[in-house]
Amino acid sequence: MKKIKTQSQRIKVVILTMIFVFFAAFTACKDDIETEEPIASFQYEIDATNFLTVIFTNYSQNATSYEWDFGDNNVSTEMSPVHIYETTGTYTVVLTAINDEGAYATYSKDITINDPQTALTLLAGVESKTWKLYRVGTSLGVGPDADNPRGWWALENNGTRPCLYYHEFTFHRNGTYVFDDKGSMWGEEGVFHESVEATCFGAIASNMVGPNGENLSAWLGGTHAFEYTPSSGTLKLIGTGAWIGLVKTGTAGEVTVPQNSVTTKITIEQRDGYDYMHVLFQYEWGVWSFSYAHYFDSTLEPDVVEEEEPWGEDLPNITPNELFHTFETASTFELIGAIGGTSVITVGQTDPLGGGTNVGKFERVAGEQWQEAQLRTTPTLYDIQFNNFNVAKIDIYIPAGTDFTTLQRTFVFGFADQSATQEWWNSPVQFVKSGDDVILGAWHTYTFDLTDVKARNDIDMIYLGIGGGGHAAGGVFYVRNLIFE
Repeated sequence: MKKIKTQSQRIKVVILTMIFVFFAAFTACKDDIETEEPIASFQYEIDATNFLTVIFTNYSQNATSYEWDFGDNNVSTEMSPVHIYETTGTYTVVLTAINDEGAYATYSKDITINDPQTALTLLAGVESKTWKLYRVGTSLGVGPDADNPRGWWALENNGTRPCLYYHEFTFHRNGTYVFDDKGSMWGEEGVFHESVEATCFGAIASNMVGPNGENLSAWLGGTHAFEYTPSSGTLKLIGTGAWIGLVKTGTAGEVTVPQNSVTTKITIEQRDGYDYMHVLFQYEWGVWSFSYAHYFDSTLEPDVVEEEEPWGEDLPNITPNELFHTFETASTFELIGAIGGTSVITVGQTDPLGGGTNVGKFERVAGEQWQEAQLRTTPTLYDIQFNNFNVAKIDIYIPAGTDFTTLQRTFVFGFADQSATQEWWNSPVQFVKSGDDVILGAWHTYTFDLTDVKARNDIDMIYLGIGGGGHAAGGVFYVRNLIFE
């Protein structure tokens, strides 16, 4: 090796050596920074207003990109994402932090999503929940008690009242309650004017009129409020006209005008593909019950039956010249001899006032809310044409000592089509006597004009109800000489 002989050469060597050492050190520092490993870390919190919403905060280091796996088959590449879960449960969340050279680190944590108000969520969802009348089997009805809530009558999705099945009742988590009438209302008998009674009619204010001109428009679609007490199952709807079930189902009994609030009892159960809510109005005389459903998959919801299928049969017509029943014996009648119905008429009984001719004993069956005695043609059923008669007369005896604490001082005498009308009570020709017009303690002959009856050609049943409806009280009365002239 040659020796360095000059001073300048020695200086050059020193300078070159220093430069080499500097660049070597710089390169070594640069390599140390580039190879520093990423660290993955995060924290989370549950949103205060929506328990399914989780807010993630990323605390990773030495990383430039991120991959999140939320444990519910959803992912994100945001730095600090907000994720909304579909349901409660425990989920394993994995965060992968990646640097520019592709090095990565992962961090995982189990998070549990709980519903702080499970019962309220069943009713109102996380934000809101819409309920419609249940479309399978019976959906509403009336009965004697909670154990037999539809024992007296029940409605099915069969085309008789289709508008009721379109109505939507929506509960919002913030306490708002919204009824959407979907453009149509049902003319509840005895509540609405006869022009719309027992029909689905347009949901406009001009149609929302009671029998005596009452303004019922508050029952139309609108926004109200609600209070729900899960511990007792009590639901209170707040606001004039707020309702559920039927417009007439009030807190303490049936009503004929909108109320300021309505309170009822509900139970909710989770079923396969939908939630089911049972609404119960409990009164002294019985109960009204209603079934509602919320479908998570709308394709599972049955369609509304728009038109009622033909029910029963149209009987052959008969135009008699004589028509009567004396109730003296089982054979002292002309044509109308078959006696049925919930109330019982037993013929051939001793006159309670000592008359020489036997009469019929009319008994209300205790425990039955709606009842009447029914007479039909025998031995063959016919639609009776009343062309040859102008009036009907019947003698009725109501004992002076009758207790009207529960019984009502009233009776109805009516005509209906039972054979071809499933709900014959919605379209009868009916006469009502009440109060002082009902004579006590003596036989009295009541006379009824048959003009409206003669206009019908489908009447196959004559009925008599004594003591009123809407209660289950029994009673004993007497009848004789039902005569058509």
